[in-house]
Amino acid sequence: MAEVKYVDASCVYPGNPVPAVDRLNLDIKDGEFMVLVGPSGSGKSTALRMLAGLEGVTDGEIRINGADVSQMPPKDRDIAMVFQNYALYPHMSVAENMGFALKLKGLPKAEREAKVAHAAELLDLTPYLARKPKALSGGQRQRVAMGRAIVREPSVFLMDEPLSNLDAKLRVETRANIAALQARLGITTVYVTHDQVEAMTMGHRVAVLKDGVLQQVDTPRNLYDRPRNAFVAGFIGSPAMNLRTVRLDGNGAHLGSVIAPLSERILHAARSAGIDSVTLGIRPESFHVAGDQTGGLKLEVRLVEELGADAYVYGTLAGDAPGEKPLIVRFDGRVPPRIGEIVGVDMRTGEDHAFHPETGERLG
Repeated sequence: MAEVKYVDASCVYPGNPVPAVDRLNLDIKDGEFMVLVGPSGSGKSTALRMLAGLEGVTDGEIRINGADVSQMPPKDRDIAMVFQNYALYPHMSVAENMGFALKLKGLPKAEREAKVAHAAELLDLTPYLARKPKALSGGQRQRVAMGRAIVREPSVFLMDEPLSNLDAKLRVETRANIAALQARLGITTVYVTHDQVEAMTMGHRVAVLKDGVLQQVDTPRNLYDRPRNAFVAGFIGSPAMNLRTVRLDGNGAHLGSVIAPLSERILHAARSAGIDSVTLGIRPESFHVAGDQTGGLKLEVRLVEELGADAYVYGTLAGDAPGEKPLIVRFDGRVPPRIGEIVGVDMRTGEDHAFHPETGERLG
């Protein structure tokens, strides 16, 4: 078991003055499942590879159980990594792949076989131990890669987008299996993904990165309910939070052709900041749908995504400027509106978010 700490850790690639990871400070608790998430180029994989010893630490430190491992070779860090592409030896059986690192360590054959058998049982791989990787499905190959990491009994698991090569159904099943397995083993795990749904459903805590800078680290629920800035607000959640820069007027904000009431905490924060406009954030489920035109906001339906229990409606408001992003509203999937229809909606009290229009920082 291990605690991991990034202390002002930076990575600068030769020839590029902009850090890939910029002064990262992150504490990962013993036994925690920490997910690093962000768009392409955010530095999440680089941060993981710095911990693994596959990328250099230009400044700062990375500590495992209090010891600075920044300049330590990968083999001495007591970590095991699961890659996106499985990296299995095609000429070896499943059992040989899983036990190869133990063989290199010089463990006796009987001990190797016992560890491999135990890991195979955990991962439902026992019937496949004699097979070669080419005879396995993508999900089975990924489980073999995980088994190879498990048999080493490392202090830290590192997983770099391990599900990205799987189809959607298998990805959902496998992420549930990984989360359950980590909970059973209790091994500190750092997991990288670009998929925020994956991050929210697996991590004890989630660290959101953008352009090499940590934006926020918190539980999935707190990230969703209280995003620290507009980037996190727009990145976390599917569909994304509606974000619009709006002008304040009295006790509300201009949305389309009407003034929608805002929470007093937002109005007070805006007055304290001396600004007369905010970036307003509203989740698709944070609307009360009137089902007719009695709501304060008149939404003209442009697109309907029917997902069974829910339907997500993309629409424009009366008075929207040309090119304004559509507003996304969640409807009951059994009675979705039709394209071209106009429906009335109102924001639910207290479920609005606001961010500074220039800095993007949360208000209130």
